[in-house]
Amino acid sequence: MARSTFVHGAIALAVLSAAGWSQAATLRIAGANDIQTFDPQGQNHQTTLAYQQMVYEGLIRYNDKFQVEPALATKWTFVTPTQLRFELRKDVKFHDGAPFTADDVVFSYTRTMTPPSNLTSATQTVKEVKKVDDHTVDVFLKGPSAVVLRELSEARIMNKAWAEKNNTVKAQDFKGKEENYASRNANGTGPFMLVSWQPDTKTTLKKNPNWWDKPKGNIDEVVFTPIKSAATRTAALVSGQVDLVIDPPVQDLERLKRDANLKLIEGPENRTIFLGFDQSRDELLYSNVKGKNPLKDKRVRQALYQAVDTAAIEKTVMRGLGKPTGTMIAPMVNGWTKELGARASKYDVEGAKKLLAEAGYPQGFELTLDCPNDRYVNDEAICQAITAMWTRIGVKTKLQTNPMVIHGVKIQKNDTSAYMLGWGVATFDALYSIDSLISTVDTKGGAAGNYNCGRMSNPVIDDLVTKIKVETNEGTRNGMIHEVLKAVKDDYNYLPLHDQIRPWAMRKGVTTVHRADDRPMPTWTSVK
Repeated sequence: MARSTFVHGAIALAVLSAAGWSQAATLRIAGANDIQTFDPQGQNHQTTLAYQQMVYEGLIRYNDKFQVEPALATKWTFVTPTQLRFELRKDVKFHDGAPFTADDVVFSYTRTMTPPSNLTSATQTVKEVKKVDDHTVDVFLKGPSAVVLRELSEARIMNKAWAEKNNTVKAQDFKGKEENYASRNANGTGPFMLVSWQPDTKTTLKKNPNWWDKPKGNIDEVVFTPIKSAATRTAALVSGQVDLVIDPPVQDLERLKRDANLKLIEGPENRTIFLGFDQSRDELLYSNVKGKNPLKDKRVRQALYQAVDTAAIEKTVMRGLGKPTGTMIAPMVNGWTKELGARASKYDVEGAKKLLAEAGYPQGFELTLDCPNDRYVNDEAICQAITAMWTRIGVKTKLQTNPMVIHGVKIQKNDTSAYMLGWGVATFDALYSIDSLISTVDTKGGAAGNYNCGRMSNPVIDDLVTKIKVETNEGTRNGMIHEVLKAVKDDYNYLPLHDQIRPWAMRKGVTTVHRADDRPMPTWTSVK
């Protein structure tokens, strides 16, 4: 499926180029959840990153086949296994007219690496960045890395002078509910410039006439409108108020397919939807169990796992838009195997009840499940189904739903007992997921465990992750990745649900490229 998506992307780009689009157009996009900040190191959130990358660029970017290619760097060379030299593109200007230089790269990489940055995963391999001259930078690594280029594709470049002038040298502390000038203002080098962001209302971008590259489409303005209501999103598309909906409601897909004025394209995402558990506290939050935390017991986690009928969720809730999985990465991500993708244990209600009794909870206990209600395909409906399944085995579950902007902060502050999260893999390599979700939390604010919201901790896994980061032999490295993912699976540290399939619905006159990272690309889009 992944190969098919990439091939379709290449064909769509060829069509756009061959069509010779010249008439400028506005692309009106709608989605269920809003951007959270424009600070490029403020928050690792897919919708946020999707629009930031239209404004801010990295030294490296992905092409339509998710291969790395030059962006603000024209060339890179490994001087040694731990010294990476970038030659920078000349005559590039920031949106305010300032020249792009090596000083901006050193500043931006350092900002990305430094807490409270929430994008430390983009530079987790980096030890130090040094300017060689105005258009050359050396990046020194902590050790050899098989994925450093893919990681750096998410490290976006700010203008140092602009950040200093506007008192935004440090990244926004989003988790701490801080705002800075870069939260609502932007100054990148990308194909679009930020005109305005009105939270929960509208974001407007306009074409950068001085962009160093050439777009393959005809878009000169992007207007993004967050529309939480599923019915309203569909109505906006059907009535022609918007051109593209990146998350059309599952229940409306057949209706949209029958509309002669619309079309749908879909493909697999590199995103796995899962549930996490608090495995740290000695007393479970929001529960009738006092002085104990049932979720620290593997038997309880296994019981919750066996109580969830993922096949039924796929059929009745997802309607084919989620492929059940037993692991924390999707098939297109390096490190996935068919064996890992199988369930850890079968759906078994009676077996789950027996496990609870063995763990000392024959009557079950109370549990609160935190879920977003505007981020993933049918996220709230999935959690409603799981709530009923857990209650059936005696775990009386209360569902707490919030918009992602609230949910994300809540779980990152560990104010949760059980929670839903979806994880897309920016590097298409398992280390990205393992280090953020499975590694022991780095209390100094580094990338390790930055989304390990249940705070699981396994020193054996931590040791393997350290080795994976510097191993360049593919076979040896993948063997260690498999060992980590199997250990997590066998210990029921997480409850993987499915790999998400994402449809995009659009007007007939829209030509674009579906992306496995669920990021619309206006530079690859035309409207007529």
